[in-house]
Amino acid sequence: MQSDKVHLEPAKKMQTKDHSGKENGWLVEMFKSKDGSKTEVYLSTALPGAFKGYHLHRVRAARYVCLKGKMRIITYEREGNKWVRSENILDASVPQRLFIPKNVATGLENIGDEEGWLINYPDPPYDPELKDEQVEYTQEELEQGIVK
Repeated sequence: MQSDKVHLEPAKKMQTKDHSGKENGWLVEMFKSKDGSKTEVYLSTALPGAFKGYHLHRVRAARYVCLKGKMRIITYEREGNKWVRSENILDASVPQRLFIPKNVATGLENIGDEEGWLINYPDPPYDPELKDEQVEYTQEELEQGIVK
């Protein structure tokens, strides 16, 4: 496609599910790299009461902004031989950005009464060629201090 002409581009949308296979929202790739190989910006949604996570990225940092609803972002950072839990609330009515460095386990919980929308600007952009970059955890594994 010519980049100097008005045109439409496809935007991939995927339903998301929790660890038990229950639908918990959806994700849409909003902005791709010029060659189309990496996702530079995406929107992750969570249904009211839904939880997404836990996972960490070995390569990428996350930068979240809540556009709709109210989300609790639960993180576990490694300190010595254990994971230390912290929480941040992102509320669309109070615009803020939350930076989460790589190697921090993260869970997203919709604590509002409407669908929650989070924009993420991963750094570096999501690259599907990077295998084993995202590591899944359960809360029990984090509380036990397990490192994968």
